[in-house]
Amino acid sequence: MMRKSSKKGAVLCTLAITALVLMGCSGNTDGFEDKNTATVTIEPDSSQNTGDDPAVSPEKGAEPTAAITQAGDGEKNDTKEKNMDYESIFKNITLSKSYKGVANNNPIIEQHYGADPFALVYDDTVYFYMTADAYEYDTKGEIKENSYSQIRSLYVVSTKDMINFTDHGEITIAGANGATKWAHNSWAPAAAWKMIDGKPKFFLYFADNGGGIGVVTSDSPVGPFVDELGHGLIRRDMENCGNVEWLFDPAVLVDDDGRAYIYFGGGVPFDREAGKPKAAHPMTGRCAELGDDMMSLKDVPVTIDAPFLFEDSGIHKYGDTYYYSYCSNFNVEENGPNEYGFGNGEIIVMESKNPLGPFTFKERVLKNPGYFFGLGGNNHHAIFKFKDQWYICYHSRILEKEQGILHGYRSTSIEAFDMGEDGSIGDIRMTKNGGRTQVGTLNPYEKINGATFAVMAGVDTAPADEVSKKYGCGNLLLTAINDGDFVKLQGVDFGDKGAKKLTATVRTNGKDGVIRITTKYPNGEVAGYMAVKGDSAETTVISAELDNAITGLQDVFFTFSGEGYEIVDWIFE
Repeated sequence: MMRKSSKKGAVLCTLAITALVLMGCSGNTDGFEDKNTATVTIEPDSSQNTGDDPAVSPEKGAEPTAAITQAGDGEKNDTKEKNMDYESIFKNITLSKSYKGVANNNPIIEQHYGADPFALVYDDTVYFYMTADAYEYDTKGEIKENSYSQIRSLYVVSTKDMINFTDHGEITIAGANGATKWAHNSWAPAAAWKMIDGKPKFFLYFADNGGGIGVVTSDSPVGPFVDELGHGLIRRDMENCGNVEWLFDPAVLVDDDGRAYIYFGGGVPFDREAGKPKAAHPMTGRCAELGDDMMSLKDVPVTIDAPFLFEDSGIHKYGDTYYYSYCSNFNVEENGPNEYGFGNGEIIVMESKNPLGPFTFKERVLKNPGYFFGLGGNNHHAIFKFKDQWYICYHSRILEKEQGILHGYRSTSIEAFDMGEDGSIGDIRMTKNGGRTQVGTLNPYEKINGATFAVMAGVDTAPADEVSKKYGCGNLLLTAINDGDFVKLQGVDFGDKGAKKLTATVRTNGKDGVIRITTKYPNGEVAGYMAVKGDSAETTVISAELDNAITGLQDVFFTFSGEGYEIVDWIFE
């Protein structure tokens, strides 16, 4: 699968910039007229940084958050001489472009796309599962509009602090090479975990196009996942499911008492008597209690009467109230008087004291991405709580916009918000900053996976061991390194004594290179350099004494010269 991040991997096309709005998060659908062409108002994003790019020069008026301590004059003169040579190398290197900039938090990853996000909180970590949007090409080899029909994988990344993310790779779900060979596609994942026979077990639910929902299982949140059922969990031949227009977009809630519930469905059926879509009350939402094994249903699914439902089931609980959320369809604004006060393709919340409803309308919480960024489309979300803070994750087209590829390839972002005492959320803005602060810090004295970073430019990620090579997911490394590429680790806590040495596990692949370690920005205060020698073993551990010890809380950048080598992990001492 082609990745999207690097200057050598991104295809820069001369495209007519359009405001084409995609219909449905989950592919082409027969028998439904595409109404997703409403005019959108572009509201300026007040979160954007202005002024000098910190990737090139320090931010005006900004001060370092901690000190860089100079080593003694008489120490390691040979190292200083080498560093002078390394300094001259980097003076002639142009930094690669970070598509989101070094100060923004959205989208959460740049090395590949990821749509329809769902968040799973487990063991002090949030795991995000996403539809693996991937380029489709026409007969001339040019990128064409995303039809979703080729998507057979899901992506998973994780974070412990909501700023630095670890890439765990691509979970191959559908098709001949996937875990579920009976499935055609894998869209819009949802995930849950539960103690089964005294051990945590993980369940990953997915939409097989618009025709059903499957589930795969694992002993780990990052896989590998296997198909225990051998068929779909929710199918059209099941009672009260065959009449659902789009049997897709699952969301799952494991309640405080251990009982679990699944929510799904969508689409707007055509009312033949009225001669128009049945938009106001499509009655295509469903919910059901899952069996104790999380892979069966306890009863017939219940119909959800969600006003102007389109797709994208969501579920969360606050106090003793259950909140069902979804994306409105694209017939709202042409349906006469608007009794609810929301528009086309927006995230709507309903509430109930019962997990199976009935649910009553509460509020609109998130407008369509086109309102904020000028590129509309379907709106897909998940609401979750982590470390006493509430968040909403969603997708937009801001990454492909920066790449100059306007064909409906989506990426995940996150916004922080506060739940009101009455359970209200209010209007949330989509921003490139995310409105979120780092919860916790990154410990540099513990081994950090090479595919962990807050910001990247030019690099990519790839499977690091035999398991991840076989299944696509698990342990990844940093790859596709070229001159000027860099990664940013944000909020790294070095403490008062500070770090004086960096050690990394590297696959040299016979290539030489130099890694520059700086703080605050890519060409900021230089702490030291690490040389990569291609004449060493293919996978080797290398170390470098830092010319300047790093203390306190810092943002750390690794900038690369050379190409072809890969970073497995790193640790400071």
